[in-house]
Amino acid sequence: MGAKTKIISPYFLKVTVGLLVVSVAVSIGFGMARAQPAEVKIGVIYPLSGPVAHAGQMSKDAVSLCVDYINNKWSQLPIPIGNWEGIPGLNGAKIKLIFADHRGEPDRGADLAKKLILDEKVVGICGCYHSSVTKTVSTVCEKHKIPMINPESTSPVLTKRGYKWFFRATPHDRIFVRDFFEFLELLTRGKVPGVGAVPKSDIDEIGACTENTEWGAGTRDVIKEFAKKYGYKIVSDVTYPHESPDLTAEVRRLLTPKPETLMFASYISDAILLTKTMKELKAKANVFWSQDVGFYQPKYIETFGAATQGILNRTVFSKKLFAVKPVARHINEEFKKRAGVDFMGTSARAFTGMQAWAYVLNKAQSTDPEAIRRAAETIEISGKDLIVPWKGIKFENVGGETNQNTWSSGLIVQYQKQEPEIIYPLDAATAKFIYPWPGLK
Repeated sequence: MGAKTKIISPYFLKVTVGLLVVSVAVSIGFGMARAQPAEVKIGVIYPLSGPVAHAGQMSKDAVSLCVDYINNKWSQLPIPIGNWEGIPGLNGAKIKLIFADHRGEPDRGADLAKKLILDEKVVGICGCYHSSVTKTVSTVCEKHKIPMINPESTSPVLTKRGYKWFFRATPHDRIFVRDFFEFLELLTRGKVPGVGAVPKSDIDEIGACTENTEWGAGTRDVIKEFAKKYGYKIVSDVTYPHESPDLTAEVRRLLTPKPETLMFASYISDAILLTKTMKELKAKANVFWSQDVGFYQPKYIETFGAATQGILNRTVFSKKLFAVKPVARHINEEFKKRAGVDFMGTSARAFTGMQAWAYVLNKAQSTDPEAIRRAAETIEISGKDLIVPWKGIKFENVGGETNQNTWSSGLIVQYQKQEPEIIYPLDAATAKFIYPWPGLK
């Protein structure tokens, strides 16, 4: 007999096909769940060698500590990331940092960014301390549509380029310089504790000294802008080559018109050389202010000790905040165990920038660059979760700027017995203002 032909009913076929479809769909669903990453790679570009390696290393230590808090259980940490054990929105995926050393070279920074994006497949970039390097790295990120969160570069130009993939967490130099001129105005009105009203004629002649990279040039421009706005005169305007071996001629030009207020924008090696040269030339002025960075590094204090008395710095962090921000004290203790120094403005912002990265990833619930970018555009991080005294983090497009954190703010501190006391805002002041500047003794 021939083989029997088995007839399959159309109903059976429909049910079977339906089951297969469901089975495939379930398999795909489980496959998607399994595809959730176990780790999320972020490229971190800092100057880990060269003249400002100390600052780069502190930033590296700061972001590494932040990721330790994010990835592991820290039940004693009084902010949310201490209990995350990975990114909750990514099923507990851990952040993996891939560090790269730009050595303060913008072209090298751009090349490193390409390698991190194309070879390491990072989902985003953090860095880069130098505004000049941040400028080239962010251009690479914009081209490849990879998000970049910048914790600490302060050239105002960076958020005026209309870039959609670049987000800056820190206040920038326009904000810091404005704060300083507002402080000077309060000084002339007798509003600053520790000193009576200072005649404007005693402080209105300014000597500006700035290095010649992206950051220094940006500071120079805003000093000119606000000097004009507030009615101050720039009597000496000196720029110098970054990492110059000798600055004697530049300091002589700065001091010759006898400016009453000195303003600086210098990285650490330049700040030390400038100060040594001014000490040799017996520099005098009534007010000495600097744009953080070189004049607000542990190495600067170690070099000059008591001679720092009376110097003003702009910053976003001071140990004097511990009284009102216990979380800052808690995290600083752990940072000092690892780095050997307290948080300063740069390292505190580096920590905060990495914290912003974690919150953005958690909100995005995805490693897709577009999803991360959309999350960054709409994120709102409360200041109570941060170690810096800001309202929080909210990236907005305002006043011709794109993705600038409008909830950030600055402080002015004054070295008093080698401790940075908060002088401005006045309602946060921790000491009376020392006036005039006692000079470099």
